[in-house]
Amino acid sequence: MNTILYPVQFVGAGPGDPELITIKGMKALKEADLIIYAGSLVPKELLGWAKNPGVKTINSASMHLKEIIDTIESSYFAGKKIVRLHTGDPSLYGAILEQFYELKKLSIQFKTIPGVSAAFAAAASMNMEYTLPEKTQTLILTRISGRTPVPELEDLDKLCSHQSSIVIYLSIAHIKRVEKTISNSYGSNSICALAHKIGFKEEKIIFCKAKDLAKEVEKNNIKSQTLIIAGVAVKASFADDQAVKSKLYDINFSHEYRDKQ
Repeated sequence: MNTILYPVQFVGAGPGDPELITIKGMKALKEADLIIYAGSLVPKELLGWAKNPGVKTINSASMHLKEIIDTIESSYFAGKKIVRLHTGDPSLYGAILEQFYELKKLSIQFKTIPGVSAAFAAAASMNMEYTLPEKTQTLILTRISGRTPVPELEDLDKLCSHQSSIVIYLSIAHIKRVEKTISNSYGSNSICALAHKIGFKEEKIIFCKAKDLAKEVEKNNIKSQTLIIAGVAVKASFADDQAVKSKLYDINFSHEYRDKQ
């Protein structure tokens, strides 16, 4: 009798709150025989969705790529249901492509279940809309160059020059460089936000001027897991800018479903 092989499921855990995982991701966890989770970022509370009595959980924080793939390979060909649990959405800073390449070499089937990225969970906590009519219509998700280089055309100075809404990941260790860049492009007095441990019990949103970013990071003893958010959308959220209105709900604007009054 042939062993039934189940595709490995790469699941986005969301930013931290166990209830911010998708229903599809939750179902995958409930049925899993093996869960390999990124323990440096994914809280153990997410494992509470695992309901299979014999489920095995492995923290991949100390594992290198070959160890992860070897673990997946042995369980996959044994007919186990495997979940690879990544923080946020796997497609964003998830290092998933290198895993996909290795699984393809081994003829291991896989699929991805998306998750809520911290950028969108932060916007929810801040009651913020990144795209404001006639003010900003672009959102940039990026990081500053550090141990992992950034392509020259995606240098933070170049991206900030657009003055769009921007969310900067994985850059809190370089906050002084980030502060200088944002101050130069958006203005030193522009309102920014530090979104710390979004979705966790320790979640904190700190609004400050661009010129005070480094000072606030030091004052709040922030070391990691913090987004830096800049752009006019932050101020609109912080200051309740009543001038921001879309045409979509304007009484004097007609569209396919409504005539203007």
